[in-house]
Amino acid sequence: MKRVYNFSAGPSMLPLSVLEKCAEEMVCYGESGMSVMEMSHRSPVYEEIIAGTEALLREVMNIPENYKVLFMQGGASTQFSAVPLNLMTGSGKADYVVSGQFSKKAFQEAKKYGDVVCVASSEDKNNSYIPVFKKEDIRPDADYVHVCFNNTIYGTKYYYIPDTGDIPLVADMSSCILSEPVDVTKFGMIYAGAQKNMAPAGLTVVIIREDLLGKERDITPVMLNYKIIADNASMYNTPPCYPIYVCKLVLEWIKDMGGLEVMKEKNVKKAKVLYDYLDSQDYYIAPVEKQSRSMMNVTFVTGDADLDKKFAKEADALGFKNIKGHRSVGGMRASIYNAMPYEGVADLVEFMKKFAKENPKG
Repeated sequence: MKRVYNFSAGPSMLPLSVLEKCAEEMVCYGESGMSVMEMSHRSPVYEEIIAGTEALLREVMNIPENYKVLFMQGGASTQFSAVPLNLMTGSGKADYVVSGQFSKKAFQEAKKYGDVVCVASSEDKNNSYIPVFKKEDIRPDADYVHVCFNNTIYGTKYYYIPDTGDIPLVADMSSCILSEPVDVTKFGMIYAGAQKNMAPAGLTVVIIREDLLGKERDITPVMLNYKIIADNASMYNTPPCYPIYVCKLVLEWIKDMGGLEVMKEKNVKKAKVLYDYLDSQDYYIAPVEKQSRSMMNVTFVTGDADLDKKFAKEADALGFKNIKGHRSVGGMRASIYNAMPYEGVADLVEFMKKFAKENPKG
């Protein structure tokens, strides 16, 4: 059976060459005589893999030396608790921006641990735009400001890096990390679940400025303590070994193609094909304001729930998998992460044209 176009929001497509390399090394990695899945994380061979992964991530993302890279588990959702436990320990205050479901969950979780307020929200228009806020909107004694940089469910993305002054900016970049260059120095911390653009599910990457370490609460669980993880080079316990290995292969793939500047060019080109078509017709509706559109997650509806259902069913039958929108918003969502080829998006547009012609609205 041939491979399909997998538009899943996550876990998502991995580059074919990476999958083929995984298959090639599945039984025996290099000269080790064993699979990465079964080798000790304390072995010299695996220590080389994890060190190489960090070095590549630093190179590809241009991460400064005064930032630590942590390989953790539990997904980005676990960070909703870890962030306030580690960082909301000065004034006990934090400011959150709610621009979608996951930023709202992060906001609600953080409220368990201190004085947390929402300084901006897009809920008034069903999260169809990125709310703008200024430095003056932030409490001057907040320990940090939290944003979700790309909203997978609603298909929105920050088109600017908020200026938070001396207050650390914390960003959930789960669904846009490695899609384009980002100035890491503008953030106190970046975290991301790896299953959208980096690796299989199971790995969470944390990039944190060193001066933010060592401020955790006494009650912080050891496995959520950033300083302990950093001091042990992500080896306090057994890390998610195989996803880290796959992440290394993905980073090699990005580096070999020319880095994040080239990756951005490819992603812009893919997204433009789909958005240009959506803007050229009136059968499908793109609910997101143009300035806030995501490169990674493109949402659209017909305006008729039955037609949306039929579209998703027919698309699935033709190999456009997981195109159905999130249950909370309906419609369709095409997640076109790094590994989605241009041809997948172009073929989807052709199907959209055909479906619109064959299914006129009453």
